[in-house]
Amino acid sequence: MLQKIIKIENLKREFKMGDEVVHALKGISFGIDSGEFVTVMGSSGSGKSTLLNILGCLDQPTSGSYEIDGLAVKNLSKNELANIRNQKIGFIFQAYNLLPRTSAIENVELPLLYNSKITAIERRERAILALEKVGLGERLYHTPSQLSGGQQQRVAIARSLVNDPVMILADEATGNLDTRTSYEIMSLFQELNAQGITITFVTHEPDIATFSSRTLVLKDGNIIKDEKNIKIGKAALELAKLSIDDN
Repeated sequence: MLQKIIKIENLKREFKMGDEVVHALKGISFGIDSGEFVTVMGSSGSGKSTLLNILGCLDQPTSGSYEIDGLAVKNLSKNELANIRNQKIGFIFQAYNLLPRTSAIENVELPLLYNSKITAIERRERAILALEKVGLGERLYHTPSQLSGGQQQRVAIARSLVNDPVMILADEATGNLDTRTSYEIMSLFQELNAQGITITFVTHEPDIATFSSRTLVLKDGNIIKDEKNIKIGKAALELAKLSIDDN
């Protein structure tokens, strides 16, 4: 039986804006198993960003329950939530969020600086392994300005992997990339997922969602669709066509 990495039951999030109460999430329930690759889609105002913040332990639900890796998030302190973010979740953002004057390997080491149990030697070894895993073993000491957009995102992906999290949480991680580079990054996500890494990827682009094995669609704070993707890799075929065209 597969382990549940994410378990959400009757999750609600409400915001008070003046005299009005905004129901951003209206009692949604779903789970994500270990090793799944799930995309979350939805237009502006669907509740997608609110769900992302709750999944990343950056916000707390108004009611309902959220568990990550068997740990209930409700009523945890700020320090406890920070520990979950650092140890159980690998974050990847649209803007890469790399330190501009810092080498790739130093950027990847950053999450490990908060773990006193890891020595400097082990920190360096784990950063090298993570960069090799994303195909940047020969770019260890390059700064972001010396890397392409796709390579910068690969550094960000390596940084998300270095702590061996239970889940990668990506927010529009291809939003700043051209089509071909986006597909290359999504193919990398597929490779990582094939190695057993659980991925939750937030996007508004249907072609990007085809790389995942399952898609959740939000609308007005509700899940209106939760289905397996039977056409996995359709966008990867487009990438192959792009490569042929270039030649």
